[in-house]
Amino acid sequence: MEKTNKKYLEEIIRVDHAGERGAIKIYEGQLLALKTFKQDEYLKRKIEEMKEHEKEHYEYFDGEIQKRNIKPTKLLPLWDILGVTLGFGTAMLGEKAAMLCTASVEEVIDDHYKNQTYKLGDDEKELKEKIMKFRQDELDHRDIAYEHGATKKGLFGVLDKVIKTSSRIAITISEKI
Repeated sequence: MEKTNKKYLEEIIRVDHAGERGAIKIYEGQLLALKTFKQDEYLKRKIEEMKEHEKEHYEYFDGEIQKRNIKPTKLLPLWDILGVTLGFGTAMLGEKAAMLCTASVEEVIDDHYKNQTYKLGDDEKELKEKIMKFRQDELDHRDIAYEHGATKKGLFGVLDKVIKTSSRIAITISEKI
């Protein structure tokens, strides 16, 4: 029976906790823009639905943080501010940018979650199953984003690279700090 490395386990739970909270903050920023400046009811409903999934994911990892006595990343307040800012900014740029934000983040999370499942041993079957379920939710969000206008054409390609690079940096930092 393969046992999970304790260091990896703590990193996985810490970063997933931060990431799911970050996703909530991105959606909160988008909703703020949509409720105040953009007035797009349809897009607002879609984002609220995806935010509900992220809340379910966050609550699971928050419970794991507490149950296993793992310290969350020290950078949660910074990630909160950056998440709301990213969400607000992309929503202000319009539906294509808002949906690209979701697609870009979810593409990074897809690889991230997939790689985590390889690090989890037989002793963490429940956690592995949750991560696999959450990964599927994230893939569904990516697909919704492309169905609703996400594009990488023109300058959106630059935005995609900025969001993906920022997400990868946040992941690397949150695993360790």
